[in-house]
Amino acid sequence: MADSLQEGINLYQTKEWDSALKELLKVNTKDYSQEESSELAYYLGLCYTKLKKYDDALLYLEQVVVSGQDPFRIYQCRMTLAYIYVITKRSKMAEFELHRLANNGFESAQLYATLAYAAWTQNHYTEAVDYYEKALDLDGTNTTALNGLGYILTDTGKDPIRGLRYCKKAVDLKPQNPAYLDSLGWAYYKNGELLEARTWLHRAAEAAPEEEEIKEHLRIVSDVFSG
Repeated sequence: MADSLQEGINLYQTKEWDSALKELLKVNTKDYSQEESSELAYYLGLCYTKLKKYDDALLYLEQVVVSGQDPFRIYQCRMTLAYIYVITKRSKMAEFELHRLANNGFESAQLYATLAYAAWTQNHYTEAVDYYEKALDLDGTNTTALNGLGYILTDTGKDPIRGLRYCKKAVDLKPQNPAYLDSLGWAYYKNGELLEARTWLHRAAEAAPEEEEIKEHLRIVSDVFSG
């Protein structure tokens, strides 16, 4: 494996995304085997994903999928493609990738949690709940599913008390995650516990002061107090 490729991989593994990308883009693929080209495309796709340059990421991740060499790596790339499609509001394309994986036997908690999120972005709440529950059937400690299910159950009023329990468990497992802190605060608000709601939403806002949804939730709860 060429030195620039290996150095890029090393930098990626130490989370130096910018430096990793610069190193990988130096690689001369003239004499590369198909396996080495696929390896390069894989890490370029991941770097671009981490840097939120999603159109570039799609280009390279799709190359890995088309190569058809490593089933596990193809699974990883399809999952990443689905994530990008959800983030960029192309939920139908995300569902296509995820259903294809599920139909090929690649079930996982992460897959169902991503399907649930794609359904939620389209306001398909019952479907989202079903997918989050499938994720938790496979992994009861999956914090993405715990938080997502808890938020939907409380925000929609389907089952606020059960939703609050899920949000609490997600925060217990990852107490520094601002999204989970926000969901817990909002769940308390939806259950009528305003002091707890304000406490947790303040923590969320301190952890992620630029997040608009957190600021909006905190404003709503604060207005109740001031009103």
